[in-house]
Amino acid sequence: MTTRLVLAGSALVSMAAAWAWLAGAPVAHPHAAHWSAATLWTAVVMWQAMMVATMTPTVAPWVGAYARLVGDMRGGGTHGPSFAFAGGYFAIWLVYSVGAALVQLVVIRAGLLPPEGPSPVVAGTVLIAAGVFQFTPVKQACLSHCRNPLSFLLSRWRGGPPHAFRLGATHGAYCVGCCWLLMLTGFAVGLMNLAWMALITLVLATEQAAPGGVWLGRVFGAVLAAWGAGLCWPA
Repeated sequence: MTTRLVLAGSALVSMAAAWAWLAGAPVAHPHAAHWSAATLWTAVVMWQAMMVATMTPTVAPWVGAYARLVGDMRGGGTHGPSFAFAGGYFAIWLVYSVGAALVQLVVIRAGLLPPEGPSPVVAGTVLIAAGVFQFTPVKQACLSHCRNPLSFLLSRWRGGPPHAFRLGATHGAYCVGCCWLLMLTGFAVGLMNLAWMALITLVLATEQAAPGGVWLGRVFGAVLAAWGAGLCWPA
């Protein structure tokens, strides 16, 4: 019980800190015309903060489930493996954050993401891609794992923090495969758009946990694709 309380408290603090940082972070840095190592680092931190803010509600229950699993199998001493599992998950998302920041640098330098926002065609293309992805086999396979990774955890469980880190990283890779394009919709609607991030958080949490979550994800995908098409081909 103590481990689960510590994990829950850590999740709440991390998520609150991420939202607070995003609310007060300078928006000018991601759109800087001349990037330096410092501005690239700021962009990486921004993407990682967005990930922590949006993905913590979906991963926290499974970190708790892993802590219970380790406790049942080991009879105690779950702090190390549980935090290592969470560390592996967030390490994979850190790799994604670095990649997203580099993509951001490329599109800014290409003139596709000016400070006033992308063109309707660019924004529409991103939304269409994210919407169509919701129906792909890759999305469905990753979502199926994310909705019920318990069998995966049981079949691959081994003792010790190093293995827990690898297990968390593998689970994180499935999560990235499920959500990466939805996260990139920030390019279309505005990076650090807190209202949009809150909506994405709700959609991801629902599609990964609610009984009708799979269909909600598809409906959301259809809405994104239709919205994107309307931007690309206005009446």
